[in-house]
Amino acid sequence: MRYFITFSYDGTRYHGWQKQPNGNSVQEELERALSLILRSDIQVVGAGRTDAGVHARMMVAHFDMEAELDSMQLVYRLNRLLPRDIAVSKAERVPDNLHARFSAISRMYRYYIHTRKDPFRRAYSCELHYELDFGQMNRAAEMLKTYDDFGAFCKSHTDVKTTLCRVTTAHWHEQAPAAWYFEIRANRFLRNMVRAVVGTLLEVGRGRLTLDEFCKVIEGRKRTDAGESMPGNALFLEDIQY
Repeated sequence: MRYFITFSYDGTRYHGWQKQPNGNSVQEELERALSLILRSDIQVVGAGRTDAGVHARMMVAHFDMEAELDSMQLVYRLNRLLPRDIAVSKAERVPDNLHARFSAISRMYRYYIHTRKDPFRRAYSCELHYELDFGQMNRAAEMLKTYDDFGAFCKSHTDVKTTLCRVTTAHWHEQAPAAWYFEIRANRFLRNMVRAVVGTLLEVGRGRLTLDEFCKVIEGRKRTDAGESMPGNALFLEDIQY
């Protein structure tokens, strides 16, 4: 029997979602809690892989069990056992062929920035101190939807079979005075892709890249031509669709 668990986490203390040999991970914490509760060695498969310091308002993972489980009781016990920065919202039995990663049809991330010093945003938003042309940044963001190869935004020396992705949403939204977030949805994401896209869009917003040059960066598929990778603390996995 296959079960999906939906949960959220503050990634500040973790070396990302995936288990690491020399650092604590969200996957490790979840597997430890499940194994204790179910008295079995439980391995989970996540919907994606967030990097160190990145957060998730929604993450999904699946695991298999022979026995039928009380889902509500499992959620209660997991939340009692897991650290305070990981919270389970739902557990449900699903068809055995449903896969947390491969059955997902889209994922949505948001990257948060603020342009004025704000002590209440500093932990989960990137503070910037230069003028940005958000209109120009949105024109560049719209162009992302016309491409399918995002090798320019993939972390170097990453073992991926393809750099093809289908971006369906890419837009900057004003959240509050001096506070914005970039929302991007795609069928899949490459490692470090969102933070590299944001870093490159900021170059457009600062007038350092024209729209034509932005397109050439994408078409060139070289990570060295794109902008810097932005800090992970301001990035959130917000939604996963099946």
